[in-house]
Amino acid sequence: MDHAIAVDDLVVVRGKRTVLHNLNCTVPRGSVTGLLGPSGSGKTTLMRCVVGVQKIKSGTVTVLGQPAGSPALRRNVGYLTQAPSVYADLTVRENARYFASLYGIGHRQADQSIIDVGLREAADQLVSTLSGGQHARASLACALLSKPDLLVLDEPTVGQDPVLRNDLWQQFHALAAEGTTLLVSSHVMDEAGRCERLILIREGRVVADDTPAAVRAATGTDDLEEAFLRLVLAQQKHQKVVA
Repeated sequence: MDHAIAVDDLVVVRGKRTVLHNLNCTVPRGSVTGLLGPSGSGKTTLMRCVVGVQKIKSGTVTVLGQPAGSPALRRNVGYLTQAPSVYADLTVRENARYFASLYGIGHRQADQSIIDVGLREAADQLVSTLSGGQHARASLACALLSKPDLLVLDEPTVGQDPVLRNDLWQQFHALAAEGTTLLVSSHVMDEAGRCERLILIREGRVVADDTPAAVRAATGTDDLEEAFLRLVLAQQKHQKVVA
């Protein structure tokens, strides 16, 4: 099976608003795939569908060969949400060791996970005293503990300084080299070039699902932000013709 994630004709409706419109995309195994688009484009909704916590109207989402949300996937899928997912009244180390214990993992691996996300100096701080960027990294440290086959990361680099952002992306690629599949969302187009594959979405529709090189070639520009704009304009033109 070449794909860790396969999304087919996915429709999600909230209230009277369609959030995802017959969406189709795939995520290759062992890749770092970027899910990019402006805020409100449907990135988080799609990620929620992938981890099986979003109600869908129609279509299918298959993850590691199983329907999204299947009990068999619980240990194999890690999910980092935009909202903090660690306990504010515990220290970073206490959080990591607590979540490690749930997976039968020892303290050494928990402590190493803290180091890997650049929080060595803040390990004994209460999470409630951390900055927003540190808070996100504490959540990431816990998400990495079980070494999941699929790691879904919603805006993991928001609020991080350039050096740490670079370190995190290096870590993402190291995980992929070991066989982990990563789906990483961002609304910052300059991160698109760090991905091996891109899913670009706007207003709940896929604008492109390809490699960065293929997106550049298709649009005739090396600037991925400009490429995205050209793809959006082409999509809008097509929709007007169809209408």
